Formats: sequence, C-alpha cells, structure tokens
Amino acid sequence: MYSKNNAALYPPMGWNSYDYYNTMVTEEEVKANADFMAKNLKDFGWEYVVVDIQWSDPNAGATCPEIQYVPFTHFCLDEYSRQIPAENRFPSSANGKGFKPLADYIHSLGLKFGIHIMRGIPRYAAHTHMKVLGTNLTADKIANPFSVSKWNGDMYGIDVSRKGSLEGGRAYYDSIFKFYADWGVDFVKVDDICNTNMYPQNPYSAEKEIELIAEAIEKSGRPMVLSLSPGPAVIEKAWHMEKYANMWRITDDFWDKWELLKVMFERCEVWQRHVGNGSWPDCDMIPLGKLSKGFGKERKTNFTPAEEKTMLTLWSIFRSPLILGTDLTQLDEESLSLITNQEVLSLNRQSHGAFQLMRNEDQCIWQSFGQGCPAKGQDIFVALFNLSDGDREVSLPLQSLKGISPSKTYSVRDLWQRKDLFPLQGDAELSINISAHGAALFRLS
Repeated sequence: MYSKNNAALYPPMGWNSYDYYNTMVTEEEVKANADFMAKNLKDFGWEYVVVDIQWSDPNAGATCPEIQYVPFTHFCLDEYSRQIPAENRFPSSANGKGFKPLADYIHSLGLKFGIHIMRGIPRYAAHTHMKVLGTNLTADKIANPFSVSKWNGDMYGIDVSRKGSLEGGRAYYDSIFKFYADWGVDFVKVDDICNTNMYPQNPYSAEKEIELIAEAIEKSGRPMVLSLSPGPAVIEKAWHMEKYANMWRITDDFWDKWELLKVMFERCEVWQRHVGNGSWPDCDMIPLGKLSKGFGKERKTNFTPAEEKTMLTLWSIFRSPLILGTDLTQLDEESLSLITNQEVLSLNRQSHGAFQLMRNEDQCIWQSFGQGCPAKGQDIFVALFNLSDGDREVSLPLQSLKGISPSKTYSVRDLWQRKDLFPLQGDAELSINISAHGAALFRLS
C-alpha cells in the first residue's frame, strides 16, 4: 500500500524563481539567490531553492512579454522523452550531467534543490515518437492528445484510460523521477495537476497522474517534497491530496494585489481543517521585494508594508508553506526584517490547530495553539487583521478565545514588535489600533 514520504514534516520554506525571472532564470542567477539564502536566511529556516517553469527550453522568454510561453517550442530532451536542462542557461548540465552539478552546489551551502515540471509528456516527444525508458512503447502511445493545459502548450497528459498506456505512463514517471533522484532533487512542483482548469466540469481530472507521480517518488528512493499547482484546489478531494501530496495550491497564481490577499482569508478558512501531518495547503508564493523582471519590467511589490505584514501573518498562523518570489539579492532591510522574525516564523513551524474565529468586511481574527498539553496549559496565538481601507481599532474579548481561563492572568507578547506588553486577565479585552489592511500578532502565555 502506498505511504506518503516524510519529506515535509513542517511547511516547506524557500525561494522560487518564477515571480521575478518568469521562464528565463539562469544557473548564475539561481546560484546568486542560493548564496544570499545561505548567508542571510538559512539560519531562520529558509532552505529550498526552486527553479520554476521551462528550464529545458533554450529559447524561453523569446516571445515575452507578448506571449509568455514560446508556442510549439522544442525542449532539450534525452532519448527517452525526458527533459534535461538547457545548456545555454545551465552550462554545468553539459555532457549529460543534468541538474546534478547545480544541486550539488546548493547542497554544499546546506540548502535543498527543487524544480518545476508540467504534468505529462512533452508534445514534441509524442509527435516524433520518442522512446519511453523501460518499455517498448513510444511517447505517442502513452500521451492523451485530449488532456492538455489551458495556459501552456508544452505537454500532453498521460492516457490512463487504457491498461497499456497506463503502464507506459507509470514507467515514464518512474523514469523521470529516477532521473531527478540521481540529480539530487529535493522538491518537485508539478503544474497543471492540482486544478486542471481546462476542464471546469472535472477540475481534478489528473487524479491518477498524481498517484503515479507520488508512487514514482517513493520508488526513486529519494525523499522529495511533492507540490501540486495551480489552484484553487478542489476541497472535495482533500483526502486524496493529503494521501499523495505534501502541499497543494489553494489559489490560482497569487500576486501583489489587496483584493487577492483579502480573498485568501476565505480560502484559508475552507482549508483550515486539512493542515498538518505532512500535508500543507499552499497559499502560493510571497510576492514581496522586487518582482517581474522576466515579465517585461522590474518593479517593486504593490503591497504596502502593512499588507506585507498581513500576508506573512496569515501565511504563518495558517501554516502555509513559505516560498519567497523575488530576487533575494535585492531585498531591502525592511523586507529582510519581516522574513527573519523568528518569533513569527516559529508559529508557522511549531503551532497547531489554527482556525478563523471571526470575519466580516472590516476585521478578521485567527487563533492557534503552541506546543504542549491543553490540560496543563499552552500558549495561545491570536492574529488580528484590519480588512478595512482605513486605520481602525480591532478588539477581542479574550473569553471568546478557545482555551482561555477567565480567572487566569496572561502575559501578552507582541510577536512583530518582539516585546512584552501589559498582562491581561482572561475576562479582559484585547484592543489595538491597526493600520489599513494591516495585522497584529500576539502570544498569550
């Protein structure tokens, strides 16, 4: 019986190339971000360095910004239909070395290495009848020409409707994940699989491919985080994702817009009961700092400092994976201070039982718990959010919190300010003025 690997006992923390570099990141740029992470972020738990989409395309970005993905592009492939890194972008991959030299470099920094793939098999491999390792089949015999992505034309899904093609698809996935294990890959983001939005009547149409991928990881002998994209994930299939994946997107691509951030409160509420035990509903990448160079024009995030704090507060108390989408080397001191606040980050790693206590148009309150036995007392974490467009007072009667004793006096710690506040009786009220779209985060002990 399949047993999910234990590669993600805690929500993964790291960096992904997409939000800044789009499809065009190079080996030199990946190393520069890895060097920065090792020097400035590793001690705070940030560890994954992930190369996003189209790393096997030597012409990636040739049609940007008008067309994001080069139509009918020709990937770099080996003889068995497997993508290999484009040597003009990743020169250390030459002579069949693949991503192993880059993975070795990142591992030497004490970090972990990840890649992005689209589900299925390259269309080029199917059209040219390339081999599939371990079978007598060619790529066209296992590809389903009616299973395609709505937004990217690179791949065909695997045909799981016939036994022969299903077994060929299993052999194909086994072969690529053995490839990745040999390279030293620690994290794989698989796209067009969590929500196959080309087919709104069946958004989880790639269910069987998820199983094949998870089983291929297990057979590879190397633990790898399995991350599913894009969202929104299908809540009715939560049981399936919890069984086979480590993280899955609960939203479509998340960018630096307040309206997208505000909607995340509802999405997190939907998924709050499915967090933990190696399963992590994913709020998507964190778009702070510099963004979008690969999309035609570098820019600073549109989020205000208050909104950045709200984003990181929600992601942390909900326990989403924390994946930075920016050029790390250009982070300013203000952004760096947000993502190196150990008291906030420890909430993401060590708390449990987070739930939304209340939400209306003006404010939202989340609660979670620290380590320890509730009967013997445990820390209570409270996040207060101002969802309105102006500064306002957000108040909370402590007795509305789960686990509060009215007769007990609680010490109050402001986790963002990193300072102790005045003690409060359990029957008192916690009240604070919060900037528009801002947040406050407290520990009650």
